[in-house]
Amino acid sequence: MHKKELLIGFAVGIIANTIGTLLYILLFSDLGITETFQAAIQQGHIGSLLALGAILNLVAFFLFLRIRRDNRAKGVLIATILTALLILYYKVF
Repeated sequence: MHKKELLIGFAVGIIANTIGTLLYILLFSDLGITETFQAAIQQGHIGSLLALGAILNLVAFFLFLRIRRDNRAKGVLIATILTALLILYYKVF
């Protein structure tokens, strides 16, 4: 049961990050989704785009803490750390 709760939290974290990134693109970019990603990769801003999308993970994390689903909150935290490592990879390489 413990691993299942972590996996659910991890999936919620990845989905929240994806939705947050797409929402940011739709609200603040004049380009389409694909064009925005291509421009971010070319200009070296893909890490910033992913970091702005990860803000939505805060909502999921604190919601799980509020309803006392600590293992799901840990899964969201793991997804956020994975996103941070991906951003670090893009910044360094």
